[in-house]
Amino acid sequence: MGAGHTHPLYVHEHSVVHHLPAHVKVVAVFTFTALVATAPREHLLAFAGATVALLIGLRVARVRLRFLLPRLAVVTPFLVGAVLLPFVASGPRTEVLGIPLAVEGLWGGFGIAARAILGASASLLLVATTEVPDLLRGLERLRAPRLLTQIAAFMVRYLEVIVGEVSRQRRAMTARGYDPRWLWQLRPLTAGLGVLFVRSYERGERVHAAMRARGFEGSMPVLLAERPAGARVWTVALALPAMMVVARIAAVLVHG
Repeated sequence: MGAGHTHPLYVHEHSVVHHLPAHVKVVAVFTFTALVATAPREHLLAFAGATVALLIGLRVARVRLRFLLPRLAVVTPFLVGAVLLPFVASGPRTEVLGIPLAVEGLWGGFGIAARAILGASASLLLVATTEVPDLLRGLERLRAPRLLTQIAAFMVRYLEVIVGEVSRQRRAMTARGYDPRWLWQLRPLTAGLGVLFVRSYERGERVHAAMRARGFEGSMPVLLAERPAGARVWTVALALPAMMVVARIAAVLVHG
């Protein structure tokens, strides 16, 4: 299932988090993200607790902030919306540095930004400590649709092949004196994409025929059987959402 292909977000370490079973980590991250997403935006203590829990998880996993922060650029659209919300929202307004901002917009922007950053950071922690084949097997153990996991496995496996094909097509065009860079030069690019689609489709048919000839019946063989996760493993993995639960309870008690 894509063995031997390490994705660029994976951090090679030998921490406790790296050695946890993939399905256990998926459950932990999903629970943590759900708790963050459903936390009332006024409960600042809950978000502070989630941040501390996440920093502890990064520390234990030996994933550095300088690795994490650049990859949080994926949430930039959400942060832009969060920044603009106080300016366009209606309702009572307050002054911040002499600028009148909507109170409801400030709370809404904070909620969007905090949930986006914490959710994305938890997801990055998961993929930084779990290789793709393990992650897909973990999803299968959690009874995810096998068809979807198989499609994802082949997408990961042959993504490098597609990228290599695009690179060869670009070099061929450049060698022939044509290097399209502008919008009005879109026609040769679309033609190249059409050729890429046809070649990918034909390659997929050949791979499927080869797999059927070797006895493929819809599932990839598992070389080593995974041991069931014990209570200690689940305790370690669920420490992250457990800290979030404690933070939410504390926030509820503070806010009454």
